[in-house]
Amino acid sequence: MTDYPIPSAETGSSGQDGAQAVERTFVLPDLGEGLTEAEIVAWRVAVGDEVGVDDVVVDVETAKATVEVPCPHAGRVVTLHGAAGATIEVGAPLITVAAPAAGPSGPGTAESGAVLVGYGTGNATLARRSRGRAATAAAAGGAPRVLSPVVRRLARDHGVDVRAVSGSGPGGVILRRDVEAAAGNGTATSNGTPVAHGAATGGVEPAVLPAPPERAPHPAPSSQSREPLRGVRRAIADKLALSRREIPDATTWVDVDATALVEARDALRTAAPDRPVGLLALLGRITVAALTRFPELNASVEHDGDDLVLVRHRSVGLGFAAQTDRGLVVPVVHDAQDLSTAELAAELARLTDAARAGTLTPADLTGGTFTLNNYGVFGVDGSTPIINHPEAALLGVGRIVDKPWVVDGRLAVRKVSQLSLTFDHRVCDGGVAGGFLRYVADCVESPLGLLLDL
Repeated sequence: MTDYPIPSAETGSSGQDGAQAVERTFVLPDLGEGLTEAEIVAWRVAVGDEVGVDDVVVDVETAKATVEVPCPHAGRVVTLHGAAGATIEVGAPLITVAAPAAGPSGPGTAESGAVLVGYGTGNATLARRSRGRAATAAAAGGAPRVLSPVVRRLARDHGVDVRAVSGSGPGGVILRRDVEAAAGNGTATSNGTPVAHGAATGGVEPAVLPAPPERAPHPAPSSQSREPLRGVRRAIADKLALSRREIPDATTWVDVDATALVEARDALRTAAPDRPVGLLALLGRITVAALTRFPELNASVEHDGDDLVLVRHRSVGLGFAAQTDRGLVVPVVHDAQDLSTAELAAELARLTDAARAGTLTPADLTGGTFTLNNYGVFGVDGSTPIINHPEAALLGVGRIVDKPWVVDGRLAVRKVSQLSLTFDHRVCDGGVAGGFLRYVADCVESPLGLLLDL
């Protein structure tokens, strides 16, 4: 995370009681990762509302993720510079608040010294204030202030009253699984027993975020619909097109007997039920071991003027494809080579939950050096995926199904899967790619063989 200076401007004005007030305009701060613009998803405040220092005032969607933007100034909201759905550039006015002018003893309002986009501000006072607000809300039975856009939309679609939902996330934050559970048992839906106004908060209306207004459809014939590619969907489209233009890719594949891998997963779950390890974690561990043996594939090709430069990475940023309501995202497990299998499983679970809840940070989505794609969850056997630019390769895993297989000269029913490796032919030749895939296949068929390399 990076501290950004407060971008703002001040003007003088008079309040309704005649007292001199200072208007402070907070502009969209530098979002990092080379991002230059963001789309307003939903405002948390309206004109006339009072906001405190570092209160989250708006959700914005960048090409990387949906993030919450806090305002470093306290006061009354005077202007919201842009409606939901509008795209604004970094440095453009975002919100203007009016606060009492400075008195003899100093400034009339407090302000924070930095803005951490997507995380609030980083000072200890804010951390204590956030914990205090969460504790107060939890004690009163009310909903927490922080509610991601994806979770909010899910609650709206299922008719769930978030005031009656207990959040299982940090500080009582409502996650996707909380809304789905509430919708399943009907206790928090409009068809169940909704909470009366003020009942859960002792007469204080909880901070339930309003739904963003519907966007006007683009005029089109009745047999068509048109929607501009924006935010994450636009970023995905640009990246895939870039990969197709720049990377001369090739794909090789092999069928494997995954029976022993499934048995290994079951044995680990029995041995350590409190530290669940799934097939994706085992495949991730195998992938990291294979990259140690074949470092040519843990690389990328970069442009240096007219020259192409091969960059080999010392650490493994293991990305994995995750399908969400907002589209396909690739969270990254950083320094995967330093994690145990249980630690890798825990990090995969954390990133998967964050992807589904729409709370991935830009840091969670960058720094990948190799991608693992378990497209078998969609019920398909094989695929020739597009490499996640600028990486050099992508390992795909098909569904695991019972098939006839020859074992020691006899026909048996085994759990069979197809593995595929799509690789940048500029980085390596077929021999290296085939060696990598064969090693992965051998480890899938005999996962105990990994012990020889640990």
